Parts: sequence; structure tokens; C-alpha cells
Amino acid sequence: MSILQFNGFSSLSSSIGSNRSSFQSSLKFINLSSPLPSPSIRFFSQNKFKGLVVKASVIPIVDSQKVETLLNSVKWDDKGLTVAIAQHVDTGAILMQAFANREALAATISSRKATFYSRSRSSLWTKGETSSNFINVTDIFLDCDRDSIIYLGKPDGPTCHTGEETCYYSSVDDLLKHPEVDGKRLALTTLYELESTISQRKAEIGAIENGKPSWTKKLLLDQKLLCSKIREEADELCRTLEENEDQSRTAAEAADLLFHSMVLLKNKDVKLEDVFQVLRQRFSQSGIEEKRSRKSHGHE
Repeated sequence: MSILQFNGFSSLSSSIGSNRSSFQSSLKFINLSSPLPSPSIRFFSQNKFKGLVVKASVIPIVDSQKVETLLNSVKWDDKGLTVAIAQHVDTGAILMQAFANREALAATISSRKATFYSRSRSSLWTKGETSSNFINVTDIFLDCDRDSIIYLGKPDGPTCHTGEETCYYSSVDDLLKHPEVDGKRLALTTLYELESTISQRKAEIGAIENGKPSWTKKLLLDQKLLCSKIREEADELCRTLEENEDQSRTAAEAADLLFHSMVLLKNKDVKLEDVFQVLRQRFSQSGIEEKRSRKSHGHE
């Protein structure tokens, strides 16, 4: 069962079929939170509401016409389709692009599994129905013209049929510079690009060095040096606040702290994705509750 939050109401729903009538008959809505900025549709695991006091007022149940109105607001093309893009909730990577019709969007809202419409088979299909590499949707976005959709979610495994993490791994810049090389490079956002570079430096440890080892390798090989640098950078970041230094200095010190912290993560074989997952779990949890949880698990 899932809780769907859209424009000020929430829905408790179970999985439904792909046809519209079953979709309409199986959804009921109840307000559990304040309105979201249109056109966001946001999902939450039911477990996240256990023990949570919801302060927003509960309003009478609204019929499924609200969702029907949403579906009607999408600018489907003359074939009843729109572009549907799947994006990784943590890395920001574009996983794949296909098409969706209103039934596919309705099914995705209900099941929280990225569902599309196959133009060749003239039927709905859910990513992962064959490979089990589902894309677990946490949020859905419509663009400003409401003629394209983003499924924001976390994949269970590689998205591309080639086995690559995403379907986008061919850099145009790389192809133009080295057309003879059939290289693969994922379109990563800044922090994940840095994580990839740190991983590469770790993999190179032990290889013959032509010159001095890189600073990253030195940090990976010397835990005492690494920890001292993290403490140093954290102190320097705090001093930018205490000494009222400018924004550029604060950004520079924060970048230093992020870099050295990421080297520590790599040393411990912890992925950025793991860190972001913890942050996501805390989104609807107060600091007091989170601290109490750490105490109960012996992490204080």
C-alpha cells in the first residue's frame, strides 16, 4: 500500500490494473499534509508515517475525479502519448526515456513502478517486469507545458538492456575527441563524477608510479592524515562563519570538507548513494526523533 500526496491531498491505494476504470474505482483520497507546489506528485512509504503525528487538518474524502483532472491536464499528443523520462533520485542521472499514456501514468501513480506504453506492442509495460530491475518511483514531475513527464526513482539494478547503469553512456565530447575509441562514460552529476574519480585513484593503488602519488592516493593510504585533514577542513569551514568571511571563501572551505569526507567514504567502501538514502529517510523525521533512534540502536 502506498500514500500518494498531490496538491494537498493524499491517497491510500493498492496496486491496480492498467485500465482507467479500475484505476478510478480503486483510489480514494484523504488530506494528510499541506499542499505541494503544482505539478509535483510525491510518494511516501507507509512505514514513514508510523508514530508520526500529522498536524495538518484532515478534510473529507475526495473522489478520484481529482486524479482524473490531473490526467486530463497532461497534453497528450495526437496518439495519446507523452515523453516519459526516468531519473535517478540520488545521482540525478537520466536512466532512460520512453513514452507513456494516461493509463501508464495512472499505473505508475498506483504501483510506484515506472510504467510506460510500448508503441510497437500497443500495450503497457513496466520497467523490470522481465529483468526485475524495477525503477521504484518516489516522485513524478510534469514540465511547465505538461507535455512531458519525469519519473524520479531508485532503480533496483542496471536500467539499460546492455547492462549499463543508464541508457546514456556515450559522451559526445569523447566521441568528437577520440572517435576511434569506443569508450563508455556515464553522464554523472558533480559529486558522483568526483566519487568516480576517487574510485579510480583507489583502484590504481599498487600500480607502478612514474612520479609522485596523487594527493587522493596519499589520503587513501594514510588514515591518520585523512582524519586530520577532515578535522582541519571542518574547523576552517566553521571559522568562515565565526570570522564573517565572504561567500566564496565559505564555498571553497565547504568544497574541501566535502572532498576529504568523500575520500573517507571511499576508504570505508560507503557510497554516496548510501548517504543520500539516509538523508531521504530523515526528510519527514524531526531531529529529536532521529537522535532518539540513534540512541536506541547504540549509535550515540
